[in-house]
Amino acid sequence: MCGICGIVGPRAKNSEARTSVSVMMHALAHRGPDDEGCTQGQEFIFGHRRLAIIDPANGQQPLASPDKTVTLVYNGEIYNHLELRASHLSHHVFTSNCDTETLLHLYQEVGPDCVNLLEGMFAFALYDSRRNLFMAARDHFGIKPLYLHQSTDGALFFASEIKALIALPEVPSILDPHALNQYLVLQYCLGDKTMFKGVTRLEPGCMLLWTPGQEKPATSRYWDVAYNIDFDRSEGEWIEELTFLLEDSVRKRLRSDVALGTYLSGGLDSSTVTGLASRMTQNPLTCFTGKFHEGPQFDESHYARTVCSSFGCTLQEIAPTLDDFINTMPEAIRMMDEPAAGPGLFAQYMVSDLASKDVKVVLGGQGGDELFGGYARYLVAYLEQSLHGSIMETQKEGRHIVTLKSIIPNMPSLKGYESMLKSFFSDGLFDSVDRRYFSLIDRSKGLEKILSPEFAHIFNREQVFEEFQEVFNRDDILSFFNKMTHYDQKTQLPALLHVEDRVSMAFSLESRVPLLDHRIAELLSSMPPSMKLKGGEGKYILKKCVEKFLPPSVVGRKDKMGFPVPLTDWMKKPKMREFLKQHLRGGSGIFDQKALCSAIDKEAPFGRLVWGALCIEMWHEICLNGRCA
Repeated sequence: MCGICGIVGPRAKNSEARTSVSVMMHALAHRGPDDEGCTQGQEFIFGHRRLAIIDPANGQQPLASPDKTVTLVYNGEIYNHLELRASHLSHHVFTSNCDTETLLHLYQEVGPDCVNLLEGMFAFALYDSRRNLFMAARDHFGIKPLYLHQSTDGALFFASEIKALIALPEVPSILDPHALNQYLVLQYCLGDKTMFKGVTRLEPGCMLLWTPGQEKPATSRYWDVAYNIDFDRSEGEWIEELTFLLEDSVRKRLRSDVALGTYLSGGLDSSTVTGLASRMTQNPLTCFTGKFHEGPQFDESHYARTVCSSFGCTLQEIAPTLDDFINTMPEAIRMMDEPAAGPGLFAQYMVSDLASKDVKVVLGGQGGDELFGGYARYLVAYLEQSLHGSIMETQKEGRHIVTLKSIIPNMPSLKGYESMLKSFFSDGLFDSVDRRYFSLIDRSKGLEKILSPEFAHIFNREQVFEEFQEVFNRDDILSFFNKMTHYDQKTQLPALLHVEDRVSMAFSLESRVPLLDHRIAELLSSMPPSMKLKGGEGKYILKKCVEKFLPPSVVGRKDKMGFPVPLTDWMKKPKMREFLKQHLRGGSGIFDQKALCSAIDKEAPFGRLVWGALCIEMWHEICLNGRCA
């Protein structure tokens, strides 16, 4: 795991380019404290900060091919690199055991098509002098980041984090109003947008090919899932194949030459990863979890302890406090570079800090909700569909439908989501499915009341809805369930992985996510939706795979928590209110200061409005104006 950066084009050979790359490498030092390197050529200069995980004694980067024609800089882990050496590269002479060298030689063998053979998380850039070709690529789900900026003279800058780019005078630190509009509604940006005008991100599953001197780099999508539903396989056959892929994914992600542990909330996803990993390791795993002392609704550590007891793991716990929140949030926002998708940022940041004191690699359950269908909103949406189908005596989706009769036994899992249900059913009942799902993920209800006149004028919820539709209404997806999960995989999941990457790398910790194996996603996209949301039971097929080895109390949980932070309780305390008012002074000009103060005074629960405003104001102060210094 590392930080990468560079400049491509004629400017790269200038003496100033090395200074610029040194500045970027310094900004990325937390991503790679173990080593650094810089290589300069006629059309490129690459910088690298290394976190040594595989073959720590070797693997220095940037790495050049033996004939010096290809130079690579790379961040991530290619989990099948040993298999690739055996299947495609047996005639090559290797000087290390690192996956970096595997990737370099694989490119030499098959060119840009190498991305189609990779299993893992990665962002890499290379220059091929034989073809005068610059290539960059990002993994299937966007686990590892890569940001781009093209200057007015045509030079292309890239880096693992935005802070490395805007540390340069050539890269302006300017708010993108279009991206802000998306964030205000969704609390993340869509497509390749970032909150910084002129800074884009290479999208997940995409690669970039560019001949220096051309006007604009061309990007293309090398991977996506296809929803060709297979109704012929039995449930047992699906379970068998999915179990094999889960085990294979975890097995490969246990490859490490340094200490390794797991995140363990006690939920199904992290328990699955911990259980599988424990069965494949000789020594007891160390697991890391967090909780809050404000009440049982903020503490699921007893489930984590149950899992650890079942597999002989050691559990380390942390209980963050209000003081931790106040002291930590400015640095967490600085590490993020952009406003955060939700309060879970703080909780994850604290658990990552805890884990980094004992291990350098940690496995977690990120992605399970988006792939297997674990969010309560999926059940809420299908409850409406079931009501509509029962009243109108229709089944619009045929074999995809969840009936009202079948959904009733799983309704208790919606305890605690009463406010969501009230809001959802208060308006637009039986409207189009895209409009209804947009209503469930829209974070901007009531926003107009706290926006300044200037930004209220440019705020456009309908524009964001139209951009949402472009992703949601994919022609080859017939099932409402698949439309919802596919949208979340394309939009919300990258935002959550952004948090995962930053909070782990803030402490030089490599975070691996075994559930996000593209082979698992491909299998699930061909699976009938009823296997994933059977009778309204989220993650049905995953539960069937793991019920034979996980504790029944974990598999049968209906009290999904998601590591909630007791912000509403803390909001009652003067210290928290003072913190909020200090950072919600309206310095960005986006919000009306009086309206914000009123929202703090009147908003009984700490809602998404206050969270969104807090993140924007802190980001504006620390990252936009302060350039993440």
